[in-house]
Amino acid sequence: MNTNRLSSSLIVIPCLNEVEHIEALVAKLRLSLEPLNAKIAIVDGGSIDGTRKIASRLAAEDERVLFLDNPKRIQSAAINRAVSELGSSFDYLIRVDAHGSYPDDYCQRLVEEAVATNADSVVVAMQTVGFSAFQKATAFAQNSTLGNGGSKHRAGAAGHWAQHGHHALMRIAAFQAVGGYDETFSHNEDAELDYRLAKAGYRIWMTDKTNMVYYPRAKVGPLFRQYFGYGRGRAKNFLKHRAMPGLRQMLPLAVAPVAVGALLAVVNWVAVIPFGVWALACLGYGAWMALGQRNPYGPLAAISAMVMHLAWSAGFWRELLDLRRFRVIP
Repeated sequence: MNTNRLSSSLIVIPCLNEVEHIEALVAKLRLSLEPLNAKIAIVDGGSIDGTRKIASRLAAEDERVLFLDNPKRIQSAAINRAVSELGSSFDYLIRVDAHGSYPDDYCQRLVEEAVATNADSVVVAMQTVGFSAFQKATAFAQNSTLGNGGSKHRAGAAGHWAQHGHHALMRIAAFQAVGGYDETFSHNEDAELDYRLAKAGYRIWMTDKTNMVYYPRAKVGPLFRQYFGYGRGRAKNFLKHRAMPGLRQMLPLAVAPVAVGALLAVVNWVAVIPFGVWALACLGYGAWMALGQRNPYGPLAAISAMVMHLAWSAGFWRELLDLRRFRVIP
């Protein structure tokens, strides 16, 4: 491949307890180092499963692999630290999440797209894949309109200019110009940064030349906590920028209030109707998946989608109505 040899790339892997994935991931990414004049930075948030030992060994074996600590643990802080300490030597930042799978030419395709479009950020679509029954059902839900509301960075689309997408490549100059990730965001830091990039006049390109595979949570509890965090992050974005959620997010936003309102059915049975309509709509979609698409995981996918809707909505309202924000300090 003859990608612009004058450019250079910093490939950053924020990780925490990824002993099962980190070595294979670095081995795959090494294929891109010479063509892209690149280095890999593994930024660890305090792993206790052996990830740090492997990362340290990989860095000792190859000078193109660097190992940094991330005392703040969260991904946004990991990327910020890597760019702060190493970014001045590179043109592009490529973010690679440890718990995912990527084509062998993933990084090359990203840089090619950045060069071809002159984009400041190149984002990708995610294909969600599962292994256990619940994980497969969740993957089907996240890949469906019921689970993602038609999000193009979930479903994929032809290459186009976008407002948001799964972060993959960013021009380091643009990243630094807007201040990097906001480290008060443990979730949705990517959407918040995309808002500032767009507002500052930087352009985001959704590529159709490559994508990544994401593995969803395999149990109900972790899935609920993940989407509860997403909801809180979206509310924080609203509070910070007064950026209204889109229609596909406004609809699930009503789920938590509707669920709470259903408790009033002990007073008047009519209160349960909105909750019942939502539940029937989800279960009906699951039945359609099972019958119309011949997908045996359809009904369970509907349950996963309901967990995601409820958790996202609850997280949003939890952050929005946080009474600590309104306290007056005497």
